[in-house]
Amino acid sequence: MASFVAKVVTRCEEALETKHLNLSECELIQVPDAVYHLMRHTELKTCDLSSNVITKISPKFAVKFSLITDLNLSHNQMARLPDELADLHSLEMLDISHNTFITLPAVVFKMPKLRELKANNNAIIDIDRDEIIASDSLELVDLRHNPLTPMCHDLLKHAVLSFRIELSERVKEDWEDLTECE
Repeated sequence: MASFVAKVVTRCEEALETKHLNLSECELIQVPDAVYHLMRHTELKTCDLSSNVITKISPKFAVKFSLITDLNLSHNQMARLPDELADLHSLEMLDISHNTFITLPAVVFKMPKLRELKANNNAIIDIDRDEIIASDSLELVDLRHNPLTPMCHDLLKHAVLSFRIELSERVKEDWEDLTECE
């Protein structure tokens, strides 16, 4: 435990110089308040929180780190994002891959400069169609390796959007083959 605390403090000290906060692999369940305190006079550009056991991001994250352009939340245990992340007006790259999302968080379509969203390897089964169509800045949404419903997969595959969506090939479910046995 103490070694992880030391690791977090050391990495915060490094970020004071580099403006890149790397808290990956620190066994965090959330961003500790001490991190916000240590970084209070630093304008971070990137934040890497990957490979932890984070289940949620505090709404104050967007207030404290409002200028970041790159946020990596991959390889955690997150199923939702706070609406306050829409206040990350400079965020261009968001990685929420390898988490437990079952729907694509609506807040990602409210981030004004978001260009790339990695949401692969989650448990996303459906996407709110009203949300996904609306984004001026998005260039790429990676939804590979998600168990999208057949209807959602087909809709996304044939949708005319201003950005590219990456999808895995859809594998037919066992029950879908039953009609061929008649």
